[in-house]
Amino acid sequence: MAVVIKYVVERDGVERMTFTSKKEADAYDKMLDIAESLETLLEKVDVPLSEQQVESLALEIAKNKDEFAAVLKGGSPSPKKPTKSSAKVTEINKQAG
Repeated sequence: MAVVIKYVVERDGVERMTFTSKKEADAYDKMLDIAESLETLLEKVDVPLSEQQVESLALEIAKNKDEFAAVLKGGSPSPKKPTKSSAKVTEINKQAG
């Protein structure tokens, strides 16, 4: 029998994610903290957003915080890595053209 250590990130009594590494669990927990803070900030903006939109936007910003921080400091966003599906579309377009 194997012993497996699991790190569980829990918010408001709800299990959000399970990790095998404490470092990954701590990083995810920090990302959720950032997302919560962003939700509070986004609720105050003068743009009509639903509660779901605020939550989704905050989570996406928190996931990509380094890129957002670079842009807010006056830099430019790093080019997006193409996904497998978009790479295939590009390849098909090149063949068609």
